Amino acid sequence: MGDRMFQLSRKKILSLAFAGLSAVASVGLSALPGPSHAADLKIGLFADVSTLDPHFNNIAPNISLSSHLFDALVNVDPNGRLIPGLATSWTAIDPLTWEFKLRHGVKFSDGSELTAEDVVFSLDRPATLTNSPGPFTSYTKQIVSKQVVDPYTVRLKTATPYGPLALDVSTIFIVSKKAAQNATTDDFNSGKALVGTGPFKFSSFKRGDRIELLRNDAYWGEKAAWDKVTFRILTSDGARLAALLAGEVDAIENVPPADLAKLKTNPQFKLAQKISWRTIFWTLDQSRDKSPDITDKAGKPLDKNPLKDVRVRQAISKAINRQALVDRTLEGLAVPASNIIAPGILGYADTLKVEKYDPEGAKKLLAAAGYPNGFGITLHGPNNRYINDERVVQTVAQFLNRVGIQAKVETLPLAVYFGKARAGEYSAALLGWGTLAGDFGLRTLLGTTNPDTGWGSWNWGKYTNPKLDQLVQSSLASVDQKQREDFARQGAVVALNDYALIPLYHQYATWALRKGLKYTPRTDEFTFAYQFHPE
Repeated sequence: MGDRMFQLSRKKILSLAFAGLSAVASVGLSALPGPSHAADLKIGLFADVSTLDPHFNNIAPNISLSSHLFDALVNVDPNGRLIPGLATSWTAIDPLTWEFKLRHGVKFSDGSELTAEDVVFSLDRPATLTNSPGPFTSYTKQIVSKQVVDPYTVRLKTATPYGPLALDVSTIFIVSKKAAQNATTDDFNSGKALVGTGPFKFSSFKRGDRIELLRNDAYWGEKAAWDKVTFRILTSDGARLAALLAGEVDAIENVPPADLAKLKTNPQFKLAQKISWRTIFWTLDQSRDKSPDITDKAGKPLDKNPLKDVRVRQAISKAINRQALVDRTLEGLAVPASNIIAPGILGYADTLKVEKYDPEGAKKLLAAAGYPNGFGITLHGPNNRYINDERVVQTVAQFLNRVGIQAKVETLPLAVYFGKARAGEYSAALLGWGTLAGDFGLRTLLGTTNPDTGWGSWNWGKYTNPKLDQLVQSSLASVDQKQREDFARQGAVVALNDYALIPLYHQYATWALRKGLKYTPRTDEFTFAYQFHPE
């Protein structure tokens, strides 16, 4: 489909495309691998890849693409659990020392062998890069020394006991020291320095348009089913879906919610879905006596901030019908949440239950807190970041109005919203957060803010609780996995019983595929070409 087709209205594109699916889809099946056929796969991505340098900009689209060309010491399975990568094992040989055993015989795409020297170089490299818009150094700063024991053994020392080190290094890709020691980010973007051990090799990169990769037949793990993979950058929902329907791509990520029903009922396509690591919740201002968006019913600012009272925070939680929010506003693309991390993630507390919708109970709590007639508040949120985010804010405002909290709504584009929310300009702000470790989430979202340590870097409400801080610190310092998880669960219970945040729901991650393909959906929302297979 050419440029002219994309100029049609979205409605017309979809009506035309859905009308002629059978012929298009049947033609696409010829690309499936067979005994004598080349196997090509084309995937539509919703976000651009800004660089191919695996250590320069720590954002999800770049990490996802780098995972095809490089490996990390530790990998993450589709359920968010750590599994062996270039390291076959990792062990805390003492509270301050982790030992990683490397696979033998792993080859880089230039034929050279991976050794411990490449690992140490790769862990050092993020700190050497200047002007990085999203540094990877947060994953390496805990390491105070690195020791090459032998070509296949690396020991990493930390200043204090630190349990999450294996998770940290799962985001640091291992590059060839020989190819990268004098390379610039431009050398990676041109392909010159793209020497990795991943399942694919670099072919071409046209920024904002497409990236082409070729299968690495020397890959140490399971070989990809595809000779060639093309990632198309299709940031518009309409263009991405239209490309799938027209057979220009075989699969897309981030399926537009409004089009799910049509795709579900069309036999030429299928969906792959999984509960995402992303939890959507409300952060509430709990630090100031006067909060900027809190008023009486007449609009006069209140001298006392009601959000500092746990009964008011609990009332807000009880006023929200999460199941209705999921079913109607989110069109079934989420599940109600009781935790700030998704089920299955380390530290998820099964004892916490989804708050029961109880508007009468909410009114009683408000009265007990001294607000029998409620108060006024403005709810803030983004309008272009999460699934139907503006509608979510509006729906929650309707729920609050029913219990006497006079809620207004203001939503903004993400680029403006995040800066204002982080600066503390709002009383109630919607946020989505994803992590593979509950103690990370608690430290970042609810830990007492400390710029020197990074604690509370996303603690918009400035919540503070010494008991929670201690449990999170104990969790992070536990090199015993079971002990760490127990501390993280305890921390979650303390925080959520105090209504430090108001969890709403866990989003679904959704991919759409043409008939004849299957994909293992991932809780981390990454799209990995090597996890697509022909049926």
